[in-house]
Amino acid sequence: MADPLGSANFLVTGGAGFIGCNFVHELLRRFPQARVTVLDKLTYAGNPANLDPVRDHPGFRFVRGDIADAAVVDPLIAEGFDYVVNFAAETHVDRSIGDPSSFVRTDVFGVYVLLEAVRRHPVRRFLQISTDEVYGEILGDPVTEEGPLKPRNPYAASKAGGDRLAFSYWATYGLPVVVTRCSNNYGPHQYPEKLIPLFITNAFEDQPLPVYGDGRNTRDWIHVLDHVDALLTLLAADGVDGEVWNIGAGNELDVLTITDHLLRYTGKPKSLLAYVVDRPGHDRRYALDCSRLTERTGWRPRRDFAEGLRETVDWYRQNRAWWEPLKSGEFREYYQRNYKFITPGSSD
Repeated sequence: MADPLGSANFLVTGGAGFIGCNFVHELLRRFPQARVTVLDKLTYAGNPANLDPVRDHPGFRFVRGDIADAAVVDPLIAEGFDYVVNFAAETHVDRSIGDPSSFVRTDVFGVYVLLEAVRRHPVRRFLQISTDEVYGEILGDPVTEEGPLKPRNPYAASKAGGDRLAFSYWATYGLPVVVTRCSNNYGPHQYPEKLIPLFITNAFEDQPLPVYGDGRNTRDWIHVLDHVDALLTLLAADGVDGEVWNIGAGNELDVLTITDHLLRYTGKPKSLLAYVVDRPGHDRRYALDCSRLTERTGWRPRRDFAEGLRETVDWYRQNRAWWEPLKSGEFREYYQRNYKFITPGSSD
């Protein structure tokens, strides 16, 4: 039986961002006959250079635009797509605490605009990329898809809103919606405000690695290509519409452990570790039960964390021309506002 993705037509929103560009790269690598249109607003975290590897692919097209702008979205989706995959989002918790408005506009209203367009111009499947942060702080057993949603910061709350809005369009209108909630991603092309690329690039610059609070906040870490593999698995699967799917790798590690790995892989001293004032409402732990995905589709993460992290460090080492320009101007001003160092140079 032919793979349903092999010659399909995809609209990928937010495809110039970290996870989105990795999805596009892998999609066209596996299915060179597929057609992919990327719609991206190109905010600070959307980088056109992320799409350079596929720029000359005959099935690739880029459209600059905002998912919250119906005048852009509706005529685009009217062209006809098999699959719509929505990565477009404001994603950084710290920024959401400072200014929630753009998160509500993109992560909730933008999802509404996309769903309304899909109502008018049907597709095979609409994939809404959510996050494990919608569950809030998990201090007991890893949470299943039936767990209550208790987001504790504006980013998580806005993603929960988009997540539930997408589900409601399946329940109310019968749209073929699938919602995924993934744990923390790492890998190439991640904007350097996030923990792993920030710490890697700061280490290369001999700058402090800012650790919030006591550094014991724990997350599950998944390589971005394992996440992409799970998404492609769900796009091709039968009988998954109207359901939520947790995606994780079972690599629960706290910030201090990640920092130790990164200092070792970059060859830098522990004196670069610096504690900073904790952010408000900082969730202590996220943990997902991903057994539904494995049992129903056979998907499992394949990348060893230590090896994947080492490869990620090597990518940033070899691509300074990609990240160095990003860590100037607005980024530097934001960084200086956001991190309040309390014991620079201290170590665990």
